[in-house]
Amino acid sequence: MHDGSEFKSVYTTGEVARICNISQQTVIRCFDNGRLRGFRVPGSRFRRIPRESLMAFMRHHEIPLDRIDAGPKRVLIVDDDRAVVEMLKDLLQRAGRYEVRVGLTGFEAGMLAQEFNPHVILLDFKLPDVNGTAVCRTLRDSPKMAKTKIIMISGVADPDEVAELMRAGADAFIKKPFDVEEVIEKITALTTE
Repeated sequence: MHDGSEFKSVYTTGEVARICNISQQTVIRCFDNGRLRGFRVPGSRFRRIPRESLMAFMRHHEIPLDRIDAGPKRVLIVDDDRAVVEMLKDLLQRAGRYEVRVGLTGFEAGMLAQEFNPHVILLDFKLPDVNGTAVCRTLRDSPKMAKTKIIMISGVADPDEVAELMRAGADAFIKKPFDVEEVIEKITALTTE
């Protein structure tokens, strides 16, 4: 839950673009033609948009206001393959939009999920102590995890097993080996629905 300490009063065009899920050029055009009110930083070409103006723009264009203060997305990575974990963690952190925690077992997944309250869990199907389906079911039984998105990751691509994962409560499935951009796109799609 957001504690309010990070709420901003003025935004850059890049921040507005990210919040509204539009290009920075579109933000600049809207600013320049008066549809998005703000001001230029004295002595520069930089534009700034006050919070009230951004909220009015978002209401006018029916963009959900909860995006305005949606800080970094919390992502929990659960996989016993340390190389996969470190690669995902590094790339997600470098993207700058994610706060990342890591677990190597199903037990750690349960403990960290309750403590960290992630937006998304990247969950390996084959864990050393329990399979991902059982972890997924346990997470789905927790009211606190109702809105958490679960992306199952596995080298297994048997259609019956994938269907079982989805019935267990997974929101998406990604086959190993995977493209990291695919993972980021899936996280973005699931957290902006």
